[in-house]
Amino acid sequence: MFGANFSSERGTEDTEKESHAFLRDLSFPCSVNSVRNPSFHMTELERLNKITEKIIGEAIEVHRKLGPGLLESAYEACLAYRLKKAGMEVELQKAVPLVYEEVKLECGYRMDMLVERLIVVEIKSVEALAPVHEAQTLSYLRLSGSKIALLINFNVVALKNGIKRFINGAV
Repeated sequence: MFGANFSSERGTEDTEKESHAFLRDLSFPCSVNSVRNPSFHMTELERLNKITEKIIGEAIEVHRKLGPGLLESAYEACLAYRLKKAGMEVELQKAVPLVYEEVKLECGYRMDMLVERLIVVEIKSVEALAPVHEAQTLSYLRLSGSKIALLINFNVVALKNGIKRFINGAV
């Protein structure tokens, strides 16, 4: 049912329009060049939104080429490759220390991906996202001190239906 080129099910032009419409609907201000160039004087929210937009765009491209049904590790590796190729800093399987009173667990948890030292990306390939997946992502967001997290489930027909965005406090 799903071949190596997932876009063959529908025209490439249709899926491209759909992904661009999805990104437009997220209403992110500013240009692509402004993500890595501080001379544009972007606000923190604008920068976070632009990075998030880029991550989602690259995830859509990975999903378009691979389709659903693979292991999480395959999507993680391919998304990391695309983000690095786009010039973004990516840390995989980043340790998230847990501190409780005087107890510190150095490697209590590992988030799938930290992009630009700012955005937590948790990747899933499951039939449906469950509350436990959201709780896990929110825990990584809180414990890491990051402001934004993306929970991306690649096991969906249209990736826009598998993306959830979380915000940690006021941005």
